[in-house]
Amino acid sequence: MATKVTSLRLPDHMAAELAAVARADDMPVSEAVREAIEKHIAERRADKEFQKRVKEILEEDQRILKRLAE
Repeated sequence: MATKVTSLRLPDHMAAELAAVARADDMPVSEAVREAIEKHIAERRADKEFQKRVKEILEEDQRILKRLAE
């Protein structure tokens, strides 16, 4: 699996809590972040309103790209 390095700025209190959660779960902070992001994406995919907005954006992007290709 290819990976991409991403920087993340967190308030001090949130970074400390994240580190504590990762330690309690015996995992690296990066893995805790990946799990949280994976859960967030899964929740968004299951949200019908979110899906509707994504499809609207996709349709608009397709119209724009089609005009640009003419």
